[in-house]
Amino acid sequence: MTEIIQLSAGLIGSLCFGVLFNLRGKRLPAAAFGGLLSWGLFLLLSNVIPNEPVNYFIVAAAASLYSEIMARVLKTPAAPIVTTSLVPLIPGGSLYYTMSYAFESDFGKFLEKAVSTLKLASALALGIIAVTALSHVLFKKGCTK
Repeated sequence: MTEIIQLSAGLIGSLCFGVLFNLRGKRLPAAAFGGLLSWGLFLLLSNVIPNEPVNYFIVAAAASLYSEIMARVLKTPAAPIVTTSLVPLIPGGSLYYTMSYAFESDFGKFLEKAVSTLKLASALALGIIAVTALSHVLFKKGCTK
């Protein structure tokens, strides 16, 4: 039951950010569904792979691949779709605790949480970059022949 609530929250959260990013037409449901897919994949991987940054990388790469495919289908840029699809994975709680420990002058916990937060954010960025770069290379080669 909690998985259904979490998946619904991923869908609704991505939908709301899609509205905030002014996505319209078929792009809005595609981006919202991307949020559901990304959070669902994260939940599945969390049960299999104990390393959270690795999970973030895999999910970011999968969401980026989904966004590249939907961008081609909908004839729209992939950036708004991937951004909206990855909203459920933003490490907001981790960032909150990082700043909380900094304000409490608990520098041991601050440093530990800051490194963890940077790992998660970097994994998201690297997953997006890997798939986006690969798709650009593949489609550029296909266009020049």
